[in-house]
Amino acid sequence: MLNIHNLSVSFQGEYLFEGITFQLTPGNRVGLVGKNGAGKSTMLRIISGEQEYDEGQIAMDKEVSIGFLKQDIDFTKGRTVLEESYEAFTLIKELEKQLEDINTQLAERTDYESESYNQLMIDLNEVQQQYEIHGGYNYQGETERILQGLGFQREDFNKVTETFSGGWRMRIELAKLLLQNNDILLLDEPTNHLDIESILWLEEFLKGYPGAVVLVSHDKMFLDNVTNRTIEISLGKIYDYPKPYSKYLVLRKELREQQLAAQKNQQKQIDQTERLIEKFRAKASKATMAQSLIKKLDKMDKIEVDEDDTSVMTLRFPVSVTPGKVVITAEDASKSYGEKEVLNQVDLLIERDSKTAFVGQNGQGKSTLAKMIVGEVDFEGSIELGHNVQIGYFAQNQADYLDGSKTVEDTMLDAADEKTRPRVRDILGAFLFRGEEVDKYVRVLSGGERNRLALAKLLLQPFNVLVMDEPTNHLDIKSKNVLKEALNNFSGTLILVSHDRDFLQGLTNKVYEFKDRKIKEYLGDIDYFLEQRNLQNLREAEKKTIDEKKVKEEKPSGKESYEAQKRQKSLQNKLSKTEAAINKLEKEIKEIDVELQINYEETIAQPNFFDSYQQKKDTLQKLMKEWEVTFEKLQ
Repeated sequence: MLNIHNLSVSFQGEYLFEGITFQLTPGNRVGLVGKNGAGKSTMLRIISGEQEYDEGQIAMDKEVSIGFLKQDIDFTKGRTVLEESYEAFTLIKELEKQLEDINTQLAERTDYESESYNQLMIDLNEVQQQYEIHGGYNYQGETERILQGLGFQREDFNKVTETFSGGWRMRIELAKLLLQNNDILLLDEPTNHLDIESILWLEEFLKGYPGAVVLVSHDKMFLDNVTNRTIEISLGKIYDYPKPYSKYLVLRKELREQQLAAQKNQQKQIDQTERLIEKFRAKASKATMAQSLIKKLDKMDKIEVDEDDTSVMTLRFPVSVTPGKVVITAEDASKSYGEKEVLNQVDLLIERDSKTAFVGQNGQGKSTLAKMIVGEVDFEGSIELGHNVQIGYFAQNQADYLDGSKTVEDTMLDAADEKTRPRVRDILGAFLFRGEEVDKYVRVLSGGERNRLALAKLLLQPFNVLVMDEPTNHLDIKSKNVLKEALNNFSGTLILVSHDRDFLQGLTNKVYEFKDRKIKEYLGDIDYFLEQRNLQNLREAEKKTIDEKKVKEEKPSGKESYEAQKRQKSLQNKLSKTEAAINKLEKEIKEIDVELQINYEETIAQPNFFDSYQQKKDTLQKLMKEWEVTFEKLQ
């Protein structure tokens, strides 16, 4: 499907990676991993054709199509959800434009007998046929079905995309990629800003994807659940294993230990041989033997041990001053955005030195409450800070606030005061910005490097209460571990918004679950919360929030329950039969479309062809409507 051979990329004379070779085949689900700045996103851009490379070759089959989900989604403002989703159908949209132009000309012109008017009629017929063959009359219904499957309601379809959060915009982009049916799917940190429902859907979608998938992610659980192959970029080389991430780490460690043992044994041999050479050189009678041993050493293939990039950032959050016992209290705190109420009369008490997790679906108000606490948004009710409270705040999109036209060092110097300015270089060094790297412009940094810089900037101001909203987005796995250790050692008060169970485990001693505009307190860590909900993991907990909305408040019993089950089963059977009929008709219409492409004249010459063809399409539309009605009743 796609072959990469001896690929090399350099920036300012230094190789990012050199001589890389691998191939992609259908069914590959590759986790592309490595430290921030190792070149993961660069590799995806090169495969997609968006970026040039210095040396090597990339070969792929002619008909291979590539879909690319980038870290930063940039939609055209003013488009609705449906309009943006329709952008997946480039050819169909072009044919629609042609049809519109031709119909406009036909409506305006009156030279009905002219040759050019007759040519317009011929063109109209040809474009209509192409439009039909490529699914022009079906794509809108298919788009709506997929959007609904991803959680959008019909009332969302005509809302403009900029009114949606990052997670929901990611779903629109995913819908576009799904509708395109690409052979290769490239995903750059797809779980960033996604809630658990979206992550679960994406996992299931990728598991069944027939083409090749290459995804960059720092979510260990997601990688283990989805991938069947791991490629790590480290110090300009790649390590390629047909295993998911956790199993790859074990194999990689075992291989390195074997290499070290083999290298140690070889070095013993070399040392022994060198001693013999020195001994034989002193005697003229042994000179020939000494030369033989020297030749033997020269011919020996030295065992090399894979280099391991062990450099990690050094992170420590110092506490400024000791605050009062109660640091934050909220009473009847409420927040609405227009008509949408996010939080309703929430009460909250945060004590000194506590570590609290905010969990729940996107849109349930976690980030909103964090912003209310730090004074970023207006609200109703009361939120008061305790004595001597100084808040440090890391927003979910903190890295977006950095000025791309400034260098790394200038970004820090501008944020520093007289006390912290002399320490800027030391702080940057602790966050792996060393030497010439401090002169890099922010715009050329990777997402993870920007997040590291945003964390470094946080240390320039004093605080004793730390509010962090999804701080692990874009951070590589090693950096996430360092951040977790620093937060564990932080002797101040922590409020943490996160969907990452691995990160939350052992980090907090109180959990607030956000659900239905309210919050519920659990006095324990994340595992205690899961135990109380009697669930396996955080993903199931948040998915259950969705499922609970679909269950009636009071369960029917006796005859009522039996009748309800009977109706449910009847609707389920009807839905299955309708789906089977839809699939059969879609297949028949597709076969006819193919015949039209191959033998147009012969196909339309069949008796009553157009009547039969149109009848099939009308029946399909009717069945699609039936499916929708049945599905809604079933819900």
